[in-house]
Amino acid sequence: CSSDLGEQSRSPPRCNFPLRVSKMVQRLTYRRQCRYNTKSNKQRIVKTPGGKLTFQAVKKASKGPKCGDCGKALIGLPRLRPMEYRRLKNREKRVSRAYGGSRCAKCVRTRIVRAFLIEEQKCVKQVLAEKLSQAKEASGSSKKKSKK
Repeated sequence: CSSDLGEQSRSPPRCNFPLRVSKMVQRLTYRRQCRYNTKSNKQRIVKTPGGKLTFQAVKKASKGPKCGDCGKALIGLPRLRPMEYRRLKNREKRVSRAYGGSRCAKCVRTRIVRAFLIEEQKCVKQVLAEKLSQAKEASGSSKKKSKK
């Protein structure tokens, strides 16, 4: 605001910009018993058809189920809060696959391949051990014959 210093009048100072008149804001009160702005008591302001503003309670956003091995989000399962998972049926909580609802498909595939390769390795070890024992047996029997 700029005021004329030369004039000694008691008129209010002149302003170059318009004054903003603030409107009255409607006060809102919580509709539940918790009166503090906590993580579990978040609210949205909603305008009702009657023109009033009211609070609407907002549920916590859930993170959803994750794979136990790699930590990625599991596909095909709903993102719900833990209590809501308990209300679901078993077919809604998991996917129809081995480790469905616990591990992702990629991790299950790697587990199956790893188990198969370990079994194959055991078989190869057994075959090699049998060949070695047969070779020792054959060399041992030939030595016995030559001594006699």
